[in-house]
Amino acid sequence: MRLSLPFTALVLAISFAGCRRAGQSVTTTSAPNASGAATSAPLASGDLLLRGDFKGPLGVQLYTVRNAIRKDVPGTLARVRALGFPEVELAGTYGLTASQFRAELDRAGLRATSMHVGYERLRDSLTAVLDEARTLGVQYVGTAWIPHNDGALTEEAAHHAAADFSAWSRAVRERGLQFFYHVHGYEFQPGASGAVPMDILMRETPDDAMKFEMDVFWISRPGADPVAWLRKYPTRWRLLHLKDMKKGTPTNVNTGSANPDETEVPLGTGQIDYRGVLRTAREVGVEKYFIEDETAEPFATMPLSVQWLATVRY
Repeated sequence: MRLSLPFTALVLAISFAGCRRAGQSVTTTSAPNASGAATSAPLASGDLLLRGDFKGPLGVQLYTVRNAIRKDVPGTLARVRALGFPEVELAGTYGLTASQFRAELDRAGLRATSMHVGYERLRDSLTAVLDEARTLGVQYVGTAWIPHNDGALTEEAAHHAAADFSAWSRAVRERGLQFFYHVHGYEFQPGASGAVPMDILMRETPDDAMKFEMDVFWISRPGADPVAWLRKYPTRWRLLHLKDMKKGTPTNVNTGSANPDETEVPLGTGQIDYRGVLRTAREVGVEKYFIEDETAEPFATMPLSVQWLATVRY
């Protein structure tokens, strides 16, 4: 069953009002706005009423709403906020400067806590990227794609990327921020020597300066076990992208690509063991969770994922 946006917003509003009537206060956090003044935004536990075992913090990767936000930044951010999300992860600023986009986030009552940046821009303009990160107020700065030929990442490309990541992560740390790489599913095919590129990226980057974002769909696409990888490198995973895989979707695919309308479904309805993933993520200390829904109608499907997360037990 698909819930319409007005109905979902009404459910959230009624639940939130009930929370206030019951005497629960809404926790807030202060962050500087674009002008440097402190502003307060409600935390996810107050907005989304996560009543099950999952406690977040839960945000949304704005690539989810890429088609809408390209046409209407303020209206789309308002719709995201109306769903109850207090924080977002960025994938660009859609033609606006960092300060202009920060002002739109502030107006919508949203906090950006993480941002994705293209590999080439990190290589060529790292100082400018970090200046923008400061303006936007994010804590995490990362990239989601390593340039390479079609197909699986090679060992050579993994060694090269690890060297870049090591240098960038130290520079990012010097600015008081955290660098990360978002896994995309082409890093798990063993190379000629038998080494797995994902292991190379982990072992050849500094544990203290470099962290990783597990996209649970993409790590499952090549047939890797997300729970096993969380346990293998428990100090490295600090962010998670949440999206489920349609039952019957082929795995052992190492291209980092898929048709989302044919392979993605709301959380809890697909073939990924999300209870095991969330339980293990909590155990290893994952700090940020973002829904990323790449399907054609995210405002119809996101609420279904939120509903599942709000009451799931594991």
